[in-house]
Amino acid sequence: MLSLKDIAPSARNNINARFIILEKGTITSEGGGQNKTCLALVADESASVHFQLWNEECDAFKPGDIVHLSNGIFSYSRSNRLVLRAGKRGKVEKVGEFTMAFVESPNMSEIVWVPDPHNSGKFVQESVISPISGIFPPLV
Repeated sequence: MLSLKDIAPSARNNINARFIILEKGTITSEGGGQNKTCLALVADESASVHFQLWNEECDAFKPGDIVHLSNGIFSYSRSNRLVLRAGKRGKVEKVGEFTMAFVESPNMSEIVWVPDPHNSGKFVQESVISPISGIFPPLV
């Protein structure tokens, strides 16, 4: 099981993680209403990240759900946002509710990633855009 603080952008489906859904954004439709997407803020005890839900996943999960992601991918979405998602090869399933310790900072989607100068197949953190989610700002 990978901690969210240890994820990095990649073109491979190799992320297995467990996290809690903190907030869900508005469901939007693409492709004439055939494809639904929804962005969520998820977290574990080490970090938070934006999580992309697709089609039936948008309705299946709600804030407070504890989710297990198998073979997920952390990469850029069509809207050019860095998001964690199941992708075509991954699987996401609810494994519990409301009983998980978490932190909201750092937000791994709010970090600028650049190619590693010593390993072209990897990315490293260059700078922090924001320690919190710019899409889901904290309630004051």
